[in-house]
Amino acid sequence: MERQELKKELDATLDARRELGPEYESALVDSFVDKVHTQVRRRLAEDRMAAARGDDPAGPSADGGFGERFGFAVITLVLAVPLTAIAAAQAHLPGLLVAWAGIVAVNFAHAAGRLPRRDRPGRGAPSH
Repeated sequence: MERQELKKELDATLDARRELGPEYESALVDSFVDKVHTQVRRRLAEDRMAAARGDDPAGPSADGGFGERFGFAVITLVLAVPLTAIAAAQAHLPGLLVAWAGIVAVNFAHAAGRLPRRDRPGRGAPSH
């Protein structure tokens, strides 16, 4: 899912929330988060396959350069705004904490995926 598709999906989710009302909000948010999660996992799998083949699909920033990190941070913050509003409106402080725990977990997973692995030769620590 490209950025435009993701934006359209978010807009559709927000429109559906307005039409269906707050009783469907949780299901709509869960559905959107699942779509984003699936896209992130697919993208990570594609990147890992490309790295295993020795391809360089993203050019100079394939190593997790500033542009990729900045873009991921911006997307995370853009998605955090409606998730925070929905969580706070529906479940108050507990919902807010759960939403931000998820946001932090996604960022942590992204950062951890960019670290060199020590168990593979040629990456991380030298093998003996």
